[in-house]
Amino acid sequence: MSSASFRSGPPTNAQTCVLRPNGRSWLGSNTGVGKATALDLARRGARVILACRNKERAEAAAFDIRRESGNNQVVFMQLDLASLKSVRRFAETFLKTEPRLDILINNAGVMGPGHTEDGFGVAFGVNHLGHFLLTNLLLERLQQCGPSRVVTVAALLHRFGHIHFPLLTSKKDLVSGQSTWLDFQAYCSSKLCNVLFTRELANRLEGTSVTCYSLHPGVIYTELCRSMSPWLQLLMMPFAKLFFRDPEGGSQTTLYCALQEGIEPLSGRYFSNCGLQQVGAKGRDDALAKKLWERHATLVPANTGQTVTGKRSLSSVSTQTRLQSLTQQVVPMKQDLWTTLKTDSDRQKTCCC
Repeated sequence: MSSASFRSGPPTNAQTCVLRPNGRSWLGSNTGVGKATALDLARRGARVILACRNKERAEAAAFDIRRESGNNQVVFMQLDLASLKSVRRFAETFLKTEPRLDILINNAGVMGPGHTEDGFGVAFGVNHLGHFLLTNLLLERLQQCGPSRVVTVAALLHRFGHIHFPLLTSKKDLVSGQSTWLDFQAYCSSKLCNVLFTRELANRLEGTSVTCYSLHPGVIYTELCRSMSPWLQLLMMPFAKLFFRDPEGGSQTTLYCALQEGIEPLSGRYFSNCGLQQVGAKGRDDALAKKLWERHATLVPANTGQTVTGKRSLSSVSTQTRLQSLTQQVVPMKQDLWTTLKTDSDRQKTCCC
């Protein structure tokens, strides 16, 4: 399938990127699109921190990335998004040991039954709530190191998601139970949460040096099939080779949102195939985004949502007018476009995916 490409540039000055992948074993920077993103950033000279649950796999991935990129600044820090205690512990360790954070990439895609350590539905807890807490805990550092970015990997399936606030209160989940269909619905709804989170975060960060973006990476064969039974994986393989992207292709829009110059005025927007895309109707609802944020601040006992205050709405007429002209500059993207991480010669950059 054809797709836009964000070609890797050569390494430049020393920089630091902390990669914040999914904290579960299904997906993360130790495999698939997360690892491809980490490798690209390492090749650009970034310091990369792989934040993963599985220590053995993550350390093996870090070794592979150091070897392939020639960059020794690739390290592992343990993080399990299914445990809010682990998220807090990771943030505490990171803030004590890493002086910079320039790019935070939230990347998780769990689909299946079960609950997190804190009793939340696994898709809601891992794909979204862990990111919500982590981003808030690291937000002050992001502001101190601006200009900086928060990139959250959502999915096209957010269009099928729903936010049921009574269920969040009674079930600590986005669905009423567990079945194959409800697991799918929970995944879609968690991705809608990703889009709404990015939108509200942008509203709250207006006027600061931190911008944020959500994106659809495309259908990635390695990640999609990880949740399937063996026989279904075998059935899907011929179609995957024709229609699905490989991890490198799936990482391109993530890299675009993390590195592309000039998209700062598009903070809070949604990208796909290295270009600006319209989200579903629910994903454009500022009132819903604000309500969801406020509800999360009660679900997660932490000082979240207090660091910044909203100054604008992405749906306002003035904002929409300003964005219309920018859209023409961003989409479509040239196939040979590439950029490198830019930094002052006397400092390192830190990116967290």
